[in-house]
Order: sequence, then C-alpha cells, then structure tokens
Amino acid sequence: MILYTTMPQEFIYPPETDTFTKQQTVTFQGVSLIVEQTDSQNVQVVRILSSDPQHFLDERICPGAKISCASVEGLSAIN
Repeated sequence: MILYTTMPQEFIYPPETDTFTKQQTVTFQGVSLIVEQTDSQNVQVVRILSSDPQHFLDERICPGAKISCASVEGLSAIN
C-alpha cells in the first residue's frame, strides 16, 4: 500500500506502546480472560476469551469488572 501524504510518518504509524505488556491471560472459574492488574490485590477484566455466550452474560467477568487476585489462576507478577 502506498500513502501519498505530506503528514510525518509518526502521525500515520504511531510508536508502539507497552499497553499489551501489562495484560495477562488467566483463568477465573474455568473461563479464560485477559486481565490487567489495577493494584496489588485486584485485576480488571479487559477481554473474555470464550466462545460460550453465557460467559458474556456473566456480570462478574464482564470487561471492566474487578476480580480479586486470589481467585484467579495463572496470574504472575506484572512489573
């Protein structure tokens, strides 16, 4: 693809950020989730990795919900 523009390359292709390095895949009650650590005791759900429609209706794991770190499996320390 060729772009004919006078805009600098930094505006068209912004520099990569480390947003995805803060996210982890964990399991909460048998459901795989992508979470981001909000503080030392809680994580926030970013995305549900499931094909079961019932998981998307569960308010405990909807995106934005906070879950205790003690109740998730596969969580490692995020720096």
